[in-house]
Amino acid sequence: MRSLFAAAAAAACLSAALPATAAVTQDDFLVARTSNLVALCTVEPQDPLGSQALHFCHGYMAGVADQYQALGSPRPGAPRPFCLPDQRPTRSQAIGMFVEWVKANPAEASAEAVDSLFRFARATWPCR
Repeated sequence: MRSLFAAAAAAACLSAALPATAAVTQDDFLVARTSNLVALCTVEPQDPLGSQALHFCHGYMAGVADQYQALGSPRPGAPRPFCLPDQRPTRSQAIGMFVEWVKANPAEASAEAVDSLFRFARATWPCR
């Protein structure tokens, strides 16, 4: 019983020390900055806009990937900006990787999301 109480007390202290996740706002859906996209992609399930935010995140990522596929290289023979591996990550894995990359590169938070996505892809999957 004492260990159960100690574990509960430790969990309470830990949760109090962690910052609360901010709720997603309607402005996040404008994706003016990378931080908006990260907020949508890391939304808490109980957030009132949680379902919409997560679906928007997946749709935004898929749209950027489709745009890249449709446009291809800027000119014939030009090097590709990034090369996905044969064993491609799932969309959820790629989103998680992107979020971690932004956390490791905090200056990206204020950049345009699409630009950050391409910098992430070039850094993560360089062509060799």
